Amino acid sequence: MDHPIEWRYPRAPISVPRARARFAAQAREWKLPDETTETAVLLLSELMANACWHARMPAGREVWVRCGLVEGERLRVEVLDAGLESPVPRVARPLDESGRGLGIVAALAGDWGAYPRECGTGKVVWFELAPPTG
Repeated sequence: MDHPIEWRYPRAPISVPRARARFAAQAREWKLPDETTETAVLLLSELMANACWHARMPAGREVWVRCGLVEGERLRVEVLDAGLESPVPRVARPLDESGRGLGIVAALAGDWGAYPRECGTGKVVWFELAPPTG
């Protein structure tokens, strides 16, 4: 990533809207297209929710957001947490109230994935978006 920006949040539900708002402000500063920003905010929200609600990790651990441009054009957003479980998209049934987040990420991101954190504790879940052309 070219000059990534990183923010740290407590592992708490309030961190999800805070991360969305902070990212949206950063996207305006980067002058990202509205469509790219809206999609990125949605996908960030899904990854943050997973990290804050579903990642099994010790109390007091933070969730980090790292974002930046790759090769000056693709937006990359990473969510880092101390949970050890790899994310796996589920197939939600029509009446399920949850379980669609990673499916949304997979459908809307240009690419996405996960890998273990360099420190050996936890994982990084990421997505990339290319700005719309034309």
